[in-house]
Amino acid sequence: MKPKDPSGGIREEILREWRGCDEAIDTNAGVTIAEKWIRNVLKSVGAADGLDEEVVRSTWKELAGDFIASHTEPVSVRNGHLVLRVTQPAMRFHLEQMKPMLLTRLREQLGEQRIKSVKFTLG
Repeated sequence: MKPKDPSGGIREEILREWRGCDEAIDTNAGVTIAEKWIRNVLKSVGAADGLDEEVVRSTWKELAGDFIASHTEPVSVRNGHLVLRVTQPAMRFHLEQMKPMLLTRLREQLGEQRIKSVKFTLG
């Protein structure tokens, strides 16, 4: 039990009785910074490259144009691999033919090291 406050710590005594125990000496004991854990989790799932979903979507819409953007959707970016969902096989074929040019433009807009490849999936 805590020693009594010589200044007449009635308040402390009442709080101790109300809590049912003494106040913790160090309230930050055992507390860790979440930043290092979150950074490791993001890195393990490939999301630590700092790409914002809205930035990727708006960049894709700008590069692809309205027609292609209406038939495609960025799904994910993991470890530098951008996955685009394509609604039709013909559109996928067309995009496969344009892949080198699209990849170059995406790298210019989002960063050379952030986008390593583009993959298309039907859906």
